[in-house]
Amino acid sequence: MSESGSEGRQLIPIHVTVNGHAHDFDVEPHETLIELVRDRLGLIGTKKSCDMQVCGACTVLLDGRPVSACTMLAFEARNTHLLTIEGIADGEHLHPIQEAFIACSGFQCGFCTPGMILTTKALLRENPAPSEDEIKHYMRGNICRCTGYKRILDSIQDAARRLREETGHGA
Repeated sequence: MSESGSEGRQLIPIHVTVNGHAHDFDVEPHETLIELVRDRLGLIGTKKSCDMQVCGACTVLLDGRPVSACTMLAFEARNTHLLTIEGIADGEHLHPIQEAFIACSGFQCGFCTPGMILTTKALLRENPAPSEDEIKHYMRGNICRCTGYKRILDSIQDAARRLREETGHGA
């Protein structure tokens, strides 16, 4: 740990690659990953909601794994690759998962959608052709208060189909 500033706060240096771009930060031991993502990087697509790791709105992918950014400490992301919703598209070309959510109306207010899309990406990378029950099980940590889930399930199944057709496998 290094000291910084006249206050003598303990800071932890970290290196993290976010959406393909390398960053170096000095973070406080109590700083959460969502604070780093939203406040320092300005990537506000990651939503802050429950602060207790139960709703999934803050989901980001850390080395391809879905994690709750609201409870993970920023220093735990050192030397990793972090993907937020802002990094999933290829420029102006939407990712097939995003296209599927739009085509199937898998969102209403959109607050949970970034976390749903990133969790779907992790699911389809692990299982390119999940059953409805497998989708429900994998997505159990992502809560939507608007849609009733039917359209989200349809979106995920459509995304799986799109990815298989496009790549021959999952996300």
